[in-house]
Amino acid sequence: MSVGNRALIVIDIQNDYFPGGQFPLWNAEDTLANVEQVIGRAREQGVHVIVIQHVAGGPAPFFNRGTPGVELHPRICALAGDAPLVVKQFADGFHQTNLEETLARLEIEELLVCGMMTQNCVTHTAISKAAEKYNVAILSDCCTTVSEILHKIALNGLSTRVSLLPGVSI
Repeated sequence: MSVGNRALIVIDIQNDYFPGGQFPLWNAEDTLANVEQVIGRAREQGVHVIVIQHVAGGPAPFFNRGTPGVELHPRICALAGDAPLVVKQFADGFHQTNLEETLARLEIEELLVCGMMTQNCVTHTAISKAAEKYNVAILSDCCTTVSEILHKIALNGLSTRVSLLPGVSI
């Protein structure tokens, strides 16, 4: 499979998940640094980068439209500002979005998934019914959630459905 048939899916790396945001996550800064490296390697190799942003459909604890917290982290914007952007309102990045259409247009066969939160949006996108036609791998050191133990539990559960790879593998 050529690298042109691969896409790096970067999920919900948004300001609310960082210190000063409405719902800071465990290990967010280190995860962001890992994702930055992976985006750089993906670009060098001709791997497509697709960014997903969660925008709450109504009043919510975080990711509310028009707030600084809903915005993509500025370091993601700097590296992937020209990447296709998929906006979602549900944990599954495929549900009621243009993700599937974007992947089809790019003739993608393999998904490399990373982002926030491991047990929620990363999991639901990676094992979505719509993702079944792709070879899916999660970049385990490029994801995080509210705690280390929850991150590890989620990855363990995912390991029976998708591949788990370190970010350095791409």
